[in-house]
Amino acid sequence: MYTNILPHTISKDKTAREALVQLNELGSNAILFVIDENYTLIGSLTDGDIRRGLINEIDIQSNVTSFIQPNPKFIVKNDYSVLDIIELRKNHFKILPVVDDEKKIVNIINFNHLKSYLPIDTVIMAGGRGERLKPLTNETPKPLLKIGNKPILEHHIDNLAKYGIDDFWISINYLGEQIVDYFKQGQQKNISINYITEDKPLGTMGSVSYLQDNHHQYILITNSDLLTNIDYEDFFINFVENNADFSVISIPYKVEIPYAILELNDNILKDFKEKPTYIYQSNGGVYLMKKELLDYIPTDKFFNATDMMELLIQEKKKVINYSHNGYWLDIGKHEDFNQAQKDILHLSF
Repeated sequence: MYTNILPHTISKDKTAREALVQLNELGSNAILFVIDENYTLIGSLTDGDIRRGLINEIDIQSNVTSFIQPNPKFIVKNDYSVLDIIELRKNHFKILPVVDDEKKIVNIINFNHLKSYLPIDTVIMAGGRGERLKPLTNETPKPLLKIGNKPILEHHIDNLAKYGIDDFWISINYLGEQIVDYFKQGQQKNISINYITEDKPLGTMGSVSYLQDNHHQYILITNSDLLTNIDYEDFFINFVENNADFSVISIPYKVEIPYAILELNDNILKDFKEKPTYIYQSNGGVYLMKKELLDYIPTDKFFNATDMMELLIQEKKKVINYSHNGYWLDIGKHEDFNQAQKDILHLSF
């Protein structure tokens, strides 16, 4: 069970006085969700609800069900859109229960701390050996190398979790048991983590074929060694608005030519550009796709994201890019690792 559920839930058998004690402990986040023995949502309760009940001469020792709002706002885990989330935020709903199909509370989200609640399952590739970062990776997997006060992978997970992404799969291989020991099942971060163990390298996409029981219609795939401030909500909205099948985040890559570039036609000079600068869109290592595309990924076979994009283009699927102009660093070499140690002092996610 996520650690954030218990403070905000109260049994239907408790009294209003007991509820007030619990609400007082929550401070500015003072709202309770009344549940039965199966964590089924019955109603919501605030200080104001109890105050109005007391004015109507309901005894403070009465059961909380005498005070509740019986039809609170909630989110169904596998049946909501990002537009629903934006509308709830606009209408100042800050703390909301997330329920399953049987209305059992499975999470509680707080928009005082979250930027969004995206309907996405995320697969993180964390099985590489980190050869270029040796000797740092001789005994520590690259995703657990610390940038500032916590591992690269933890920065990445925490950033994704701020957008309400709470269903994670981490693909592991080299020293993968250390990653499992560190993150466990994710409950302390109010997320769920499952692990996909690679017996052999499967590329960026190969291990995604082992994804099972995912909750949403959209899947985010990302490398583990990225430090970035991508706006994942905007990325997701761009995907939906373009009715895309697959999207890749691209990073502008500038090439400065130190010479004049001649424009020729049959060896005749037509024009020239003095020391031009060209900007190309390069692969940023983060991908978003519809769930049904899982059928295109071969099982137990090395298969990269570039293979996936090539196949989808051949199949006439809609493959788009989302250009990220903010901070992005792929920590693959010692120079990148050292740069990240400097950058983290000034980054805000």
